[in-house]
Amino acid sequence: MGTSTFVVVWDNTGLEYVGNVTEDEQRRAWGILKGNPVGTALPNLNHLMLRARYNPQRYYEIYQVEATDGITSDDIRVMFEASPQTAADTIRRLGHCYFSDREQSNRVVIR
Repeated sequence: MGTSTFVVVWDNTGLEYVGNVTEDEQRRAWGILKGNPVGTALPNLNHLMLRARYNPQRYYEIYQVEATDGITSDDIRVMFEASPQTAADTIRRLGHCYFSDREQSNRVVIR
């Protein structure tokens, strides 16, 4: 049984992006083998991180996560729609963090 790799981006307003890295790599490889190379459909990770750094008020999080075959980008979107906090906690626990500006309770200013 194989796995698929996803890049998942969310902020304090909800899920922003889900990209299937494995599917994109397979599509590009088949294009090369057929003599018709195609570019990537995924955004550059550095661009996602730049967006996150310049919008700190949105508390972005960017993760890579492995999922068993059969899980699609739409499944991850549905998971976030059904229970955003549970989805975020699951991805934090199982995924690899590329960037996190997660809001922390110790950032609150007390007068």
